[in-house]
Amino acid sequence: MSKPGSAGDAELRSGVVLGLIAYTLWGVFPVYFKWIEDVAALEVLTHRVVWAVPFGALIIFARRQWAEVRRAFVDRTMLAWLALAALSISANWLIYIWAVQNARIFEASLGYYINPLMYVAIGVVALGERLRRLQIVAVALAFTGVVYLTVSGGIFPWVALSLAALFTAYGVIRKQVAIGAMPGLFVETTLLFPFAAVFLGMLMAGQVASFAAGDTGLSLLLVMGGPITVIPLLLFAIAARRLTLTTLGFMQFLAPTLQFCTGLYYGEVLTTAHLVCFGFIWAAVAFFSFDAVVAGKKKPSQAKPARA
Repeated sequence: MSKPGSAGDAELRSGVVLGLIAYTLWGVFPVYFKWIEDVAALEVLTHRVVWAVPFGALIIFARRQWAEVRRAFVDRTMLAWLALAALSISANWLIYIWAVQNARIFEASLGYYINPLMYVAIGVVALGERLRRLQIVAVALAFTGVVYLTVSGGIFPWVALSLAALFTAYGVIRKQVAIGAMPGLFVETTLLFPFAAVFLGMLMAGQVASFAAGDTGLSLLLVMGGPITVIPLLLFAIAARRLTLTTLGFMQFLAPTLQFCTGLYYGEVLTTAHLVCFGFIWAAVAFFSFDAVVAGKKKPSQAKPARA
């Protein structure tokens, strides 16, 4: 057991700090997309992909992970899985950008609240796993909240459900591939790069691109789409190697909570239906988190750092 002040304790503390920074950055993402809300969502997505590749390459070089990248490109099965993952995450990014630009931040945050519960549902449906009692309560509460918002609010939360489904699909797909977070993201964005570069070239040739159209500040913000895509994932990848799954499980709710707060900051209308729905969701999160703690205490052998 590590003594106070030991290297193990220092690594744990740094993991917590890096994890909190990563989830905080993801939580305040709407602010960045609000800054560039005059740029079409598809062009914003294009810049995220285009600039993530060179910035990601620098990170891969610094961390000496080119061997993992090469292995992915020569393994056809792995490459196929990563191509499918790239489609899932790019669709997730596009819907999220559109949602923020169209005053749907509350619904976007709802999607990331229910994402962990959707993982549980996938485990039951696809893998035949059994739900524990508190997990059943959590899923039932979340389902009730979404149904209430749809019926009483007259709003089908397609943004939330799409974001949750696509991110869940991305997670499930990535579990099929033995590759680190950064090398995996680099391969995914590299596969998307040719399509993004061609589309950006067409926009610029037609003089309809926001990039390099005379507004230097806006162009720099669009280039920043690369670093803001890569940096949080890099911090998360490091944190995940130093923290337990239970700790990460608690942290994952920080991002949607901050997104919810940014929705309040930008003056989105929080209807009664939204409040009731979020009430059910927050109760579900409480049951889900408590169950994770109880399960972790019963299985101390599983209390080990998560694989990034």
